[in-house]
Amino acid sequence: MLDPVLGFQTAIRQTLIASPDVTALVEPKNIRAGGGRPDKLPSVLFSNAQTEYLGRTAGSQRAARVFLTLHMWAQEDGADTARQIGAAVSDALEFGPLKNGEIFVDEWHKPSVVWVRDPQPNLTLTHGAMSLEAVIRWKV
Repeated sequence: MLDPVLGFQTAIRQTLIASPDVTALVEPKNIRAGGGRPDKLPSVLFSNAQTEYLGRTAGSQRAARVFLTLHMWAQEDGADTARQIGAAVSDALEFGPLKNGEIFVDEWHKPSVVWVRDPQPNLTLTHGAMSLEAVIRWKV
C-alpha cells in the first residue's frame, strides 16, 4: 500500500456501506472521496486526509496515525436528515472500521462532529464535518 490513508478511507467506506442505517439515508454511490459541495444529495464525502508516519513495526509492517474528515451533506429540512446521517455514521463507526485485511487498527478515537449551515443560504444545505483519527498498521 503506497498511502495508508487510502487503506483507512477504504475501510471506512466499506463500514458505512455495510451499515443498513447509513445506506437507508445515503446511497452507497454517494459515499465517496471528494471535495466541495456534492452534486448529489444526501452524501458523505471524504477529504482532508493526513498521515503521520510512525515507523516500522514487527513482521515487516509499518504504522501511521491517520486523520480523515467526513463531510455529511443533506438538503436542509430542519437539519433532521443531516443529523440522522451523522447519528447513523457515528453508530457505524463507534468501534472503528470493519476489518478488511489491508489495515489493522491499533488505536481508534471516537468521532467528533460539527454542524454548520451552508454559507450560501439560497442552497439550503446542512453540512456536518466529522473528524476521524486512528493509528493503523499495514504490511509492506
